[in-house]
Amino acid sequence: MEPHADADRLTRWVREHGGAVRGFLLASLGDAHAADDLLQETFYRAWSARARYRDDGRERAYLLRIADRAATDRFRKKREKLLDDDAWRTVEPATDFAEPPEQLERDEQARRLHAALKQLTEPQRRTLLLRYFGNLDFAEIGVQLDLPLNTVLSHGRRGLLALKKFLQEI
Repeated sequence: MEPHADADRLTRWVREHGGAVRGFLLASLGDAHAADDLLQETFYRAWSARARYRDDGRERAYLLRIADRAATDRFRKKREKLLDDDAWRTVEPATDFAEPPEQLERDEQARRLHAALKQLTEPQRRTLLLRYFGNLDFAEIGVQLDLPLNTVLSHGRRGLLALKKFLQEI
């Protein structure tokens, strides 16, 4: 593929899939700064591997696989301490211009969801994040996580039930 075509493909990937990949990373990590760092890392890795990429119409799944591995690598290394939500809000630049009551409601919903996600097992959390942020079907999630379809379906169902329970309790 020509260098110009590679650059066009990467630009399109960022435009079409960047939001979903960032959402997946943000939900996985719970830290906007770390999610942004890994978002850049994800697209860097995709660019570096561009010669090996085979266009099969599953771009988002490909990018989410890279993002999931990058997040897993970060957890394994544990080189940096992630800020909790309260600490992050003190250093996060203001980028949202919503009215205060609307912003408070969104912040509260995000806090509740993040707290509930933290209560899930890692396989449940990864399954749900790939399903809802990645828009992957359960068979694709099974391939990505190297798990049988029935196991992925079980993680998804148990995760949703646990999430519902946690959100009702909070």
